Amino acid sequence: MAWRGILGFDYGIVQGPLGPDISGPDLVAAVANAGALGLLRAPDWESPDYLRELIRKTRTLTDKPFGVGLVLAFPHEENLKVILEEKVAVLQVYWGECSRELVTEVHSAGVKIVPQVGSVEAAKKAIEAGVDGIIVQGREAGGHVIGQESLIALVPRVVDLVGDIDIPVIAAGGIVDARGYVAALALGAQGICLGTRFVATKESNAHPTYKRKLLELDETEYTDVFGRARWPGAPHRVLVTPFFNDWRSLPPHENETNQPVIGHSKINGLEKEIRRFAGTVPNKSTTGDLESMAMYAGQGAGLIKEILPAAQVVRSLVEGAQLLIQNIK
Repeated sequence: MAWRGILGFDYGIVQGPLGPDISGPDLVAAVANAGALGLLRAPDWESPDYLRELIRKTRTLTDKPFGVGLVLAFPHEENLKVILEEKVAVLQVYWGECSRELVTEVHSAGVKIVPQVGSVEAAKKAIEAGVDGIIVQGREAGGHVIGQESLIALVPRVVDLVGDIDIPVIAAGGIVDARGYVAALALGAQGICLGTRFVATKESNAHPTYKRKLLELDETEYTDVFGRARWPGAPHRVLVTPFFNDWRSLPPHENETNQPVIGHSKINGLEKEIRRFAGTVPNKSTTGDLESMAMYAGQGAGLIKEILPAAQVVRSLVEGAQLLIQNIK
């Protein structure tokens, strides 16, 4: 049963583009096959050949449409060119201006564009640019957080701003289960975007230690401790691990550039050193002091009790929300 579909997908569920390469082809294809919108994450540097390979590998695992997330704060012109040449269904953009020129370029390639915003002003600019949908991120979200308002305050204002225009509003931030889905619908959203819940799936490329910590730990904190040099001015929400608890008051002048190497990882095809306080989450290939690395998570992390197949996550969200709404009636 198609229910609350958005952007041409069966269901109003979006799997956020999890970086640096946590949402790889296996996860995105599993989400797509379940009828939801799965998003790859483009590398944070120009890597058009590798990105094309990711897209094409995903297509070997699903015949359903899917998308790619692109962080505009990093070099991206060559990556964007590949995304449009490959004609993925949706381009999700974040942390940068979603201009009318960009929207026109994307639409000319037959691709839909959906920015993630953290304020009413950014939503207004996106509407004026002619976007196909808007992901509204609340401060409750895990990973890098662009806004300061809570989801419960921000979503209704953006919904009112959109009015009768055919632009679905998608709520993101702290949502992990059917109760959060229904709450977002009550705020006026037409869909939801989940990140942390999809990190904790069998198909995600997150390291098993990262997944285990999502089950063990309940507390998260909004901070700027990780990745200050690489991505300045980009606060984030992380799990309160013992390491973070010890370093949560890191002096403002400190960053990862002069810190020791604590591990190594293969990220988007490249071998990388991971320094202490780098903003790199551990993926399956990561070695070293895993528990001292960043572990992004939204405030709903405490509700995640098991690692599930991505399709089961989608199914439980849809069926659970249907049941809740029927009981409310």
